[in-house]
Amino acid sequence: MHPTTPDGRYFVVKGQLWRCSNPALSDEERQHLVHDLMKARRAVKEAKASSDAVQMRIARVAVNQAKVALGERGPVWWSDGSPDYNRYKADNTPYAQWFRSLPDQESS
Repeated sequence: MHPTTPDGRYFVVKGQLWRCSNPALSDEERQHLVHDLMKARRAVKEAKASSDAVQMRIARVAVNQAKVALGERGPVWWSDGSPDYNRYKADNTPYAQWFRSLPDQESS
């Protein structure tokens, strides 16, 4: 399990922040969107295997659409005006002190 920032906005992998899904989504809606995301990721894998550039573009668009719908990309899902630190190194954000306080930040 990857550590999640105290405000629940990001999880950390190898020192990098990744935006969490919007917690306001219903379980049913989240499940549907995750299903769409997994289907799109399988399509990316198939397009890579077949070296089909057109299918790859279509599949990557579908991945992005699912991630935006989940709140992991695109406009932030919080409304307090805080900036988005998605894909930033935790050490270069206001979460740096919290991140350094984690017991095993090397493997997270």
